[in-house]
Amino acid sequence: MASNETHHVLDLPSFDKPVKLLIVVAPYYKDIADQLVAGAKAVIEDVGGTWDLVEVPGALEVPSAIGMADRLSNFDGFVALGCVIRGETTHYDTVCNDSSRALTLLGLQGLCIGNGILTVENHQQAVVRAEAKGQNKGGGAAAAALHLIALARRWGGPKQGVGFHSDAIQIAEGSARA
Repeated sequence: MASNETHHVLDLPSFDKPVKLLIVVAPYYKDIADQLVAGAKAVIEDVGGTWDLVEVPGALEVPSAIGMADRLSNFDGFVALGCVIRGETTHYDTVCNDSSRALTLLGLQGLCIGNGILTVENHQQAVVRAEAKGQNKGGGAAAAALHLIALARRWGGPKQGVGFHSDAIQIAEGSARA
């Protein structure tokens, strides 16, 4: 989106119970990553939420870290941050497409993820998009995650796993013996 275009931004949701988000950042371009993180932290704090931060080597590792955190921890949502700048090879296309696809698949599994991984042609484009006082794409990614958390809380309840559960097997075995 061009910086001179106007667009509608939803008001941040409010929460009656605190939210906890994990910010996963690939600081390959540290100056860009720092701005993205600053924007994300500020938006999360604006709704009274808390955050934790982890760094991973690159954009391809962001979805893996989010998947692990979902399985092993207790976050309400996730903010994926990083920057991929086009180079001279097709590696750019692979990183952009695969990281985005993996985040989308995690989202379709029910995770509340805001994708703030910038995909740009050059460093200057990244700076314009990352600046917390500018386009603030890190803040936008945090806002997206917060909106998804609000929807999940509105429509659902606690997450329930799928498949077999040991307590269900024990109940079935107990009734088979009776």
